[in-house]
Amino acid sequence: MKLPAISFSQETLSGFNDVIEKEWLITNGLGGYASSSVLGINTRKYHGLLVAALHPPGDRTVCLSKLDEDVFVGDDIYRLGANDFHNVIYPQGHKLISHFSISPYPKYTYDFGGIKVEKTIFMPKNNNAISAIYKVTNKNSSEIKIRIYPLLTCRYFHLVGDRRKNPLNFTQKSNLKEFEVDFPHPQATFVCRSTDGAFNEKLNWVDRLFYRDEAERVESSTEDCFQPGYFELQVSAMISKDFAITATVDSESQIARESIDSIGKAIGNIDDVINNELNQQTELLLNFYRLHPEVPMSDWLNWILLSADSFIVQNTAGKKSVIAGYHWFEPWGRDTFISLPGLMLTIGRFSEAKDILQNYIQYFKNGLIPNFISDKSGDPAYNTVDATFWYVNAVFQYLKYTGDFLFVQNELWKNLKAIIDYHERGTFFGIRVDYDGLLQHGSRLTWMDASVGGKEITPRVGKAVEIQALWYNTLRIMQLLATKFGEKTLAEKYSTMADKTSKSFNEKFWNPKAACLFDVLDGNGVDPSLRPNQIFAVSLDFTMLAKDKNIQVVNIVNNELATPVGLRTLALSDPKFVGKCFGDRLSRDTAYHNGTIWPWLSGPFITAYLKVNGYSDQSRDYALRNMVLPLFSDGIRQAGLGTISEIYDCDSPNTPRGCISQAWSVAEPLRAYIEDILLIKPAHIQEILGI
Repeated sequence: MKLPAISFSQETLSGFNDVIEKEWLITNGLGGYASSSVLGINTRKYHGLLVAALHPPGDRTVCLSKLDEDVFVGDDIYRLGANDFHNVIYPQGHKLISHFSISPYPKYTYDFGGIKVEKTIFMPKNNNAISAIYKVTNKNSSEIKIRIYPLLTCRYFHLVGDRRKNPLNFTQKSNLKEFEVDFPHPQATFVCRSTDGAFNEKLNWVDRLFYRDEAERVESSTEDCFQPGYFELQVSAMISKDFAITATVDSESQIARESIDSIGKAIGNIDDVINNELNQQTELLLNFYRLHPEVPMSDWLNWILLSADSFIVQNTAGKKSVIAGYHWFEPWGRDTFISLPGLMLTIGRFSEAKDILQNYIQYFKNGLIPNFISDKSGDPAYNTVDATFWYVNAVFQYLKYTGDFLFVQNELWKNLKAIIDYHERGTFFGIRVDYDGLLQHGSRLTWMDASVGGKEITPRVGKAVEIQALWYNTLRIMQLLATKFGEKTLAEKYSTMADKTSKSFNEKFWNPKAACLFDVLDGNGVDPSLRPNQIFAVSLDFTMLAKDKNIQVVNIVNNELATPVGLRTLALSDPKFVGKCFGDRLSRDTAYHNGTIWPWLSGPFITAYLKVNGYSDQSRDYALRNMVLPLFSDGIRQAGLGTISEIYDCDSPNTPRGCISQAWSVAEPLRAYIEDILLIKPAHIQEILGI
């Protein structure tokens, strides 16, 4: 099998304003990554050749910002680097790029003055390391010289600023082919080595590098980078030479040195090292097609499958978690369990799904699964009402795929029952079952939780529609499990609770004037805002509405909120609607859930749409052509190459925004494509639902 590729010709690369927005990303399975723009110009504070998770998957630190090259041909100097200084780009090496491709590693090709330089960025799995692998072809009749300048920043990835005011206090050591830098905040050792040539120490600062994407977001956008010197080597006339620059980092100096020694030995045969990693990625794809031989093979699907893998990370003990999005999100409970079926179950990665279900139960507190795990401290935050119910739903989806009731009964059942108990008597943030069987909760606890400076943009306090749908789904799942585990009295209790929830939901949430569901009930009445949250009342396994109302909900969402790349978060006619999500924090968060399109919502919408249309051939073909292909086939060539962005502007031209690679943007449409469009249902679904 040939791995998928996305490439750009020199002609395409000359369109600066278009291609500067296209970014590549490769990951290491620890939470670390390498990323930049197609032109090699860093446009974000999150860009870097080595962004390491010093305490995997957290404490992500931008260590090696980039490598810039100068090539000396006689009296001429060709500068291949390209850096933005706000009013000028210098040097302008991006103009010498003749070709760029990613397959799946990014490769820059430069052609100039009888020289061809190929630079491939390679990140080995489960290592905080990066290698830039060069192949230089000298077609000249005389020797040429190459200098490669590492730019270091060594800072926490959210922070950027003037290092003259906040010096890094580098302690540097160097020898013939490498240099080592110790830095105190955070404590770590960075080692960089070349397979050829020599390192020349020449301390320098490159001041006021400009990050245009941060400036657009009205965030800190300038930075000074430390340049400790340069690697220098020669390439004789009429030959090609291969060499590599490798960098590693670790919070312990000894581990950093052992890591680069290990990679250094392997990198002696560059082709073997890369081919081994490529074979692993090929095997990942082949395993999927072996599991699902009926699935049509395509480049866009291969990219989506590789992207799905990038979010699954592990800590130093090998425990798995899910990064919600690159570049800046941590493991989030809500995102993890919404994404788990698409990222793992549909792909057959059952043991990893089980591992994550086990891992999160250790954070269980007062009946809640955490909202997120802090990147810096590793501490859990519990400010969510729905993450817990998405966890229960993920357990149920796991059972549908594996039939592994023994695991659930032995390791999860006690805490699952405690979830209901805590919600009955009340837990954090005003979360409790109200007198009517509906679930009451405080503000900013749903997925629409934007807030700036204490100002709640979409507070949704009271009883949000999707929370009731999830609560009911949870109760029916618990009823099913209690029956399976022989706890008849408990099963009857959960059934009675579910019946009460359903009765109140149908009485209070239906909006007869609009023929759809209210978004929120609160002490002041109802919020009739037309939002996509009501789709979960149709898409989940256990639902409360009659068939005719399910159809009406799907129809209004389809007519008012559906787009080719996801669902709008608010109807166009609403006075709160905002069409573009850009500008400063307040502007972005005001738009975030007030019109902005979210690709992940395509998943539940496809499920609901096909459910009410009986999974007919016509409806499945419609969903494929109008809801999957525009997102996946086109989306992988937009902002983050080979993956799907977090959000899109609602206004034309639907510009991708937010994170360039988002777990649930990939996972939920993928799940719906496999389960609902292709009708490849979980192996144990009949057994589970037939209990």
